[in-house]
Amino acid sequence: MRTRPTLSWTPAGEPLPRTTSLDDVVRLTGAGGVVVLSGAGLSTESGIPDYRGATGSLRRHTPMTYQEFVAAEHARRRYWARSHLGWRTIARARPNEGHRGVAALRAAGLVAGVITQNVDGLHQAAGTPDVVELHGSLDRVVCLSCGARSAREELDRRLREANPDFAATAGRINPDGDVELPETAVDGFRVVACLRCGGVLKPDVVFFGENVEPSRVDRCYRLVDTASALLVLGSSLTVMSGLRFVRRAAEAGTPVAIVNQGPTRGDKYAAVRVDLPLGRALAALVDRLGARPSRYR
Repeated sequence: MRTRPTLSWTPAGEPLPRTTSLDDVVRLTGAGGVVVLSGAGLSTESGIPDYRGATGSLRRHTPMTYQEFVAAEHARRRYWARSHLGWRTIARARPNEGHRGVAALRAAGLVAGVITQNVDGLHQAAGTPDVVELHGSLDRVVCLSCGARSAREELDRRLREANPDFAATAGRINPDGDVELPETAVDGFRVVACLRCGGVLKPDVVFFGENVEPSRVDRCYRLVDTASALLVLGSSLTVMSGLRFVRRAAEAGTPVAIVNQGPTRGDKYAAVRVDLPLGRALAALVDRLGARPSRYR
């Protein structure tokens, strides 16, 4: 399946009613068997901005596309110089109340599975097991030639050794780990190759316009098909990679509940639309359901 390079979405017609009450979400989640689909909005309280919220990075920044990355050496140099700085901020981020809430609901047996569009690893850091990383993870690197995967920490070490005089300062960070840097700051930045075959290295994440692994998509469909309800947390559902699971659930008659600040592209498929900050909403949900908080790092 291919992630549509849709960078924005404008609601058409009158907005559908939204509420600040969690009553229906409590009822659906309390029955158990819920599958969570999370987006960038869940991580904003950890200091990682989203793409499309009130301060979303798409207002200033166009994410790297797969086609641009594979086609141009200068694009790869620009990406790695910027991501070299940005990844450190992502790596330092810690789970917030929202991540901990999902982990608590999973530990209590109320959430049957978690699909995330995020690439920051914060669900796992909060203690949630078996997270399906729909768009991959920034803590891994993959070779586009031989397919070898390696740790991002190892690449970080190699890039520091290859660029001992690189002294740029990170500007705004974006959800994909990219930061804003002037072109003059990336001139001369040295990109390193795969140690196994000399091929091009790429973060093990799905760029806009890139294929999502079919096996990963199938696993998500299986989770959605067996869910008692689909709970969307912090996603505008602008791109089809997440929206298709909402459509799938709605077509099967599975209730969809969306907790997000602002309207989403999936609102018309949802039985419940809650407009609340994610940390506060998840903490309240855990409290009302009596779920024990999970341990997290």
